[in-house]
Amino acid sequence: MARYFIGIDVSTTASKALAIDESGQVIAVKSYSHELSTPRPLWSEQDPENWWGAASGALRDLLKEISPDDVAAVGLTGQMHGLTSLDADGKPLRPAILWNDQRSVAQCAQITELVGAQKLYKLIGSILLPGFTAPKILWLKQNEPEIFSQIAHVLLPKDYIRFRLTGAYAADVADGSGFGVMDIAKRTWSDELIAAYDFPKAWLPELCESQDVSAYVNQAGAAATGLRVGTPVVGGAGDQPAGGVGSGIVERDQVSLSVGTSGVAYAVSAGYAPEPDGRLHTFCGPIPGTWFHMGVMLSAAGGLRWMHDEFAPNLSYDDLNTMVESVPRGSLGLLFAPYLTGERNPHPDPLARGAFVGFTLRHGLAHMARAVMEGVAFGMRDQLELLRSQGVYPTEAVISGGATRSAVWRQMFTDIMGLPLYTINTTEGAAFGAAILAAVGAGAYPDVPSACKAMIRRVDTTYPDPVGVAEYERLYPTFKGVYPALKTTFAQLAAFES
Repeated sequence: MARYFIGIDVSTTASKALAIDESGQVIAVKSYSHELSTPRPLWSEQDPENWWGAASGALRDLLKEISPDDVAAVGLTGQMHGLTSLDADGKPLRPAILWNDQRSVAQCAQITELVGAQKLYKLIGSILLPGFTAPKILWLKQNEPEIFSQIAHVLLPKDYIRFRLTGAYAADVADGSGFGVMDIAKRTWSDELIAAYDFPKAWLPELCESQDVSAYVNQAGAAATGLRVGTPVVGGAGDQPAGGVGSGIVERDQVSLSVGTSGVAYAVSAGYAPEPDGRLHTFCGPIPGTWFHMGVMLSAAGGLRWMHDEFAPNLSYDDLNTMVESVPRGSLGLLFAPYLTGERNPHPDPLARGAFVGFTLRHGLAHMARAVMEGVAFGMRDQLELLRSQGVYPTEAVISGGATRSAVWRQMFTDIMGLPLYTINTTEGAAFGAAILAAVGAGAYPDVPSACKAMIRRVDTTYPDPVGVAEYERLYPTFKGVYPALKTTFAQLAAFES
């Protein structure tokens, strides 16, 4: 009998269900989109019921192509940090507050002062940022006390799907790290931090490792999705650590660059060693006994989508790429600061904004498009430099995400990084990684590295152009100076947003 493993990815834009076999061959993929709400400046929300409707619909469609009896296990992944607040019956009390929501700046400052900045980042592996989950709980306490008073459970997005499938309130340590209330070194909740936030520990889900079976599909989950009652559901991981697994990043000095809506540089560490200034996230890894470093820019390929939709909606992306190819490196002296939704690393600033710097009468749409591409690539270079500061020295890196579909953009990334960049045999990223974790949890492989070695294969490699590397090395210091020069201006302009 065939054995299949399902990965479910609850991303910001859609819920996807993917099935693979033991060789890593993708058998089928189904997805349904989500709606995003931004009711106020700096706010970003979604309805958890929308996630469940999309995920259960995708599973029903997937199980029209494979038998539920052939599914050995399910793995979960999804957008990290989102606060899903539930009442005693497991019903959502309000829309979930997402990873890119910036409303809890004051609460982050409050907790940082109370605990102490140095002690806090040593505990949680990062500066405490508004995107994290726990500051949003404190925001609810201070701004929506009627909601706060009804909370019985808080979950992350993918773990709400686990709850609907199994009835279990659980989270894996890799995704749970993004709550901002774990002792990352010990891979457990921190009683000291929970006391600082002053909410009941009972609200938090049970923690497990990413490859461990966390629960089993119950009658209600089976009825809604078509899965067999008793199907194991493993811990899974947040989208970035799951994407790391799905890219085969399981050893030191391996690096992945994911350039989707956001941009992430990811590397594995065998020990817990947070970046001294807290500019990187250092979280529990999806492999037991490991941790990972992660640098995040909040707007990556999303920056090019913004520019296309606002300034060139009648052009295809192929048309834009052709235009960009005609523009020399450096866009005739035009730079783009890619901070359209604030920034996380290396500039933890929710008020950072996008900016074109260096406009002249010579510049047009093609120069702007190239400047956006270069600005995003420079932002990812910032993440790579943070990893290098932690002793991660890659000789190459895997690249994934929407940006890889553009040959000209892929070459920019390669030249700006100064490294060969390769792609692999799947573009399914986090969902693929979740399915690999399911395969390990079901016993098909003894561990995650063995599964990755069997399932992941290199497809092609883009090599640096020495001339391009030299020109971008000359421009990179100028890019690094843009944010410090404009930081105060960004803060002043924020007063005019409404």
